[in-house]
Formats: sequence, C-alpha cells, structure tokens
Amino acid sequence: MGLTLDAVSKTVDGLVHMHPTTLTLDRGTMNVLLGPTLSGKTTLMRLMAGLDKPASGRVLWEGQDVTGVRVQDRKVAMVYQQFINYPSMSVFENIASPLRLMGKPKAEIDRAVHKTADMLRLTPMLDRKPLELSGGQQQRCALARALVKDAGLVLLDEPLANLDYKLREELRAEIPKIFAESGAVFVYATTEPEEALLLGGNTVALWEGRVTQFGPTPEVYRNPADTTTARVFSDPPMNFIAMSKTGNRLIFGGSKSCPATGALAGLDDGRYLAGFRPNHLEMHRHSADAIAFDCALKVTEITGSETFVHLDYESERWVGLVHGVQNLQPGVRMPIYLDPAHIYVFADDGRLVAPASYAIAA
Repeated sequence: MGLTLDAVSKTVDGLVHMHPTTLTLDRGTMNVLLGPTLSGKTTLMRLMAGLDKPASGRVLWEGQDVTGVRVQDRKVAMVYQQFINYPSMSVFENIASPLRLMGKPKAEIDRAVHKTADMLRLTPMLDRKPLELSGGQQQRCALARALVKDAGLVLLDEPLANLDYKLREELRAEIPKIFAESGAVFVYATTEPEEALLLGGNTVALWEGRVTQFGPTPEVYRNPADTTTARVFSDPPMNFIAMSKTGNRLIFGGSKSCPATGALAGLDDGRYLAGFRPNHLEMHRHSADAIAFDCALKVTEITGSETFVHLDYESERWVGLVHGVQNLQPGVRMPIYLDPAHIYVFADDGRLVAPASYAIAA
C-alpha cells in the first residue's frame, strides 16, 4: 500500500486548480508528474503532502484517511526547484537538522547521516559548508536532508531545473538508483518528457488540472490515450493533420493521397486525426513507403548535433527534429518524408484509435 488520492479536487476563489483526481501510488515506486507550467503538478503535490486541503475527496496513506492531518504530523519530505541549505551549518549538520528537530538520539543521528551521505556520495564533504560545494553537490545535500527523515512520501518539485546540463544529467542518472534503495513513494514533477523517460517508473500526464493518463512511463509514451497526452509527452509537441480513409486510400489535409498500407489498411473508412512526433519527420526518403509532403520552411533552430525545422504544410504548422547542422534558407519549399509506421491515429474527439506500428513492435 502507499498513497491514494480519492477524487480529490482543489479550487481557489471559485477557480478550479485541480479537477477530481483518483490515483494510487505504491510504496517503492517512482512516479513522474509530467505537464507544462500551470498543468497542476505543484497543486497535486501540495494536496499529497497535506500543505493544502482538498475542496473534495480524501487523501489516504496506508489505507488511513489523513486528509485533515497536518503536514508536520505526516512522514513527508519535499525538495523544491530552489534547493535550500543552511549556509552557516556543515553538510553533516544540514542533513542532521530534521533528525535533531525530531529529538533523535545522537548515535542514531550519526548512523542515519553517514548512511544517507554515503548513498548520495557526500561523505567526503560532510565537514564543508554548502557554499563550498558545487551546484550538484548542494542539491544532493538538500536531497539527503529529505531522505534522512525516512519519510514514506518524498516529493520532488522540479528539483534539477536550476542546474546546468551536465549536473542535471548526472543527477537524473543517480536519482532512480538512490530511490531504489528506499521503500518510499517518490513523486517527481517535471515539464520535460525526456526527463520522464530517463527516470522511468510511472508517469502521470497532466493538462489544465486534469490527469489525462497514468501508467508505466514507456506505455504512456508509446500509447498516449488521447491527443492531449500525446502533446504533453512530446517535446516539441506532436504534430497533427486531418486524415481520412476511403477504401484503400488515405487522404491527408486537403490534397495529399497515398495507399493505406500496414496497420493503416485495417482502419474503418472515416475521418481521423493523424499524429507524429518531430523526430519522425525526415529530409530524405529512407523507406519505400514514406509519404512525401511538400512543405514551406519557416525557421531553423540549430541545437548543435540536431536542427529543429519549423514547417508549413497547407494550414498546419509542424516542427521536425533532424540530425546534423542543416544550412537551410527560410522560405524555401522542400519535401519532408514520413514513414506511415510512425503515424498515430486519433478519433475526432481526440481518443487514440491506433498506436503507431513502431510503438506496437517496441
């Protein structure tokens, strides 16, 4: 057992911040809250922690209703984007501070601090002050202070957002290993789909105060339940175009037509929405079945080893992510290729009708 949210909601001055939400997060699991800014990630965390009281519904811990229990009386730890350490204290004292407040014996504090510091590779720094540490080490110190409490619920609200790329990559790789050693429920909020995939575990996709999908992270990524989840779990967001099927033909937008092959051949005749991720658009034909779209190039963004190409196709705006540094002039028309195996098919109301063939095979 672990944490259960039973139809919890949150309103502020009549505005709905979180629609009724039901979730169960088991002990020993990593759970990623994924969504853009203002999607409800922090609101949901505050409800989990007991910092806010839900407008309706219940919060259960180990089967017991803790909805009205103060956060101070729960075994909860929280680490924020702006990590906080006490600058006048050593790393040892920073980590030990919550245990001292709890009145733990000196020997128990010493054992717990050294165990947690060893887990987070902070043992050589225990005598230093936080300002003598690197940014990544300071964040690990804040994590250690949260973990040393032996909390049953650990909430991490975008804890790596203010670190540079190298430190983020280092801690992203370490965090699942750190948490695997604990039986706590871990909840990690992020706006980045890549971070959710790296962390693994389960993902809660959020949009405008609603949970759009919850499940194992690879499953949510490969089989988004609807167009909203597909947008949330793609960076840049998934591209879309209206599609219809008549007999053995597919029509994209108002003019592009091609044979219905593979899994798309089994679709019923009708109107759909085709979705595909930016990295599945290509500048060269690599498959005999690839569909060629005549696009207008609007903007390019070179990231180093890759280039974002912003495209117009009929009335649609697409973004492609292609390998290498591409020296392209805005305004030119160019063919862009899409393998039908990478097309997700959604109904008019946004529900997933058929996942991409590559996702089924993965």
